[in-house]
Amino acid sequence: MPKDRVILLSDCQSFYASVEKAAHPEYRDKPVAVGDPARMNGIVLAACPIAKAQGVTTASRVGEALAKCPELIVIRPRMGTYIKVSLLISEIYRTYTDLVEPYSIDEQFLDVTGSLAYFGGSLKDMIYKIQHHVLLSTGVWTRIGIGSTKVMAKMATDNYAKKMKDGIYELTFNQLESTLWSLPIQDMFMVASRMTRNFWRMGISTIGDIARMELPEFKQRMRTTMGKQSDIQAEYYWQTARGLDPSPVVTGIRHQIKSVGHGKALRWNLYTRLTDIEVVLLELVIEVCQRARRYRYMGSVVSISVLETDGENSCSYERQMTLPEPSSLTHEVAAAALTLFTDNWSGLPVGRLAITLSRLSDDGVIQLTLFDDRVRSYNKERAIDGIKARYGNQALIRASSLLESGVARERAEQIGGHYK
Repeated sequence: MPKDRVILLSDCQSFYASVEKAAHPEYRDKPVAVGDPARMNGIVLAACPIAKAQGVTTASRVGEALAKCPELIVIRPRMGTYIKVSLLISEIYRTYTDLVEPYSIDEQFLDVTGSLAYFGGSLKDMIYKIQHHVLLSTGVWTRIGIGSTKVMAKMATDNYAKKMKDGIYELTFNQLESTLWSLPIQDMFMVASRMTRNFWRMGISTIGDIARMELPEFKQRMRTTMGKQSDIQAEYYWQTARGLDPSPVVTGIRHQIKSVGHGKALRWNLYTRLTDIEVVLLELVIEVCQRARRYRYMGSVVSISVLETDGENSCSYERQMTLPEPSSLTHEVAAAALTLFTDNWSGLPVGRLAITLSRLSDDGVIQLTLFDDRVRSYNKERAIDGIKARYGNQALIRASSLLESGVARERAEQIGGHYK
């Protein structure tokens, strides 16, 4: 594996909140958070450093944040604006290297190995230019981790660059033992709370505990705790602990999508009857099938994910069904999803519902049937897709979505579950 690559992971500090503070100069020295001010039980999506210093945290409730910081300014999210700013930042990065890979809306990888010489050969000077270019153009400050692999750049950003005054930190193979390996295991990339508990049961508490083991020994420990199927996971975590990552920084779409899905968190006390739940289920199927057709896919497997709760008792489950023929037709997918739900619903109110279409195949060839004109059905749905693409998703809407239980109109005003 080449060790002379120079890869950056640039992270936008408090991205949503930074965009809002740039749009509202009068809030420059005030605590700002992004969330729905009309919903005290809603979550904070982002908080500026001033707000964080007063105890406001991301994913906390808006009401809790205001209790900790009464002067907090809560601004309703504008996802369309954040996407535009993220795309602008991508364009800025491309003036420094053509190898730019978005990792999330506020994080991007840059491989500057080949372009570094064009900026005088000084990596720090180049990064300063990038940081100030983004800041002057968008009002967003970036923290940048440096590594010779993507995973090292990511861990350099998350564990070190975010804590540095200049927002820059380089992690090298020579320093791993004295820096990264001493960190608690939960600070390793892709180790969440559940995996942390598994590692604790194995007697692993730091990143170095994994890195210092030989791979066969680590695999054996993983098998003992997690079963024989854990070998691939073990190799991934062992390589991550050692900073190994052969994957290059690539532009554009990184891989073919494997599934198409949509979900919706619901106010459980409003979804106690099957007739109300059916409305949301159909709306989600419409979105899934519309998106699948846009990508020119059909799916063979329909899955549902359900959270049932009455405020005290909760249970969640996932169920799936294989269709007789691959499909992205609303009525076919909806029939399967409804069967899955009614066969498994215990009767508790529903707090979350999600639909996924997987095992995708190209929709260039459609299987004909004796009792249904599927070609005609596809032509009709694609005509509807065209109208919605031109005039918006509210241009054509099912009558059931006008019921109180419908969420389609609300979702049409949102991106990723948040307001545009």
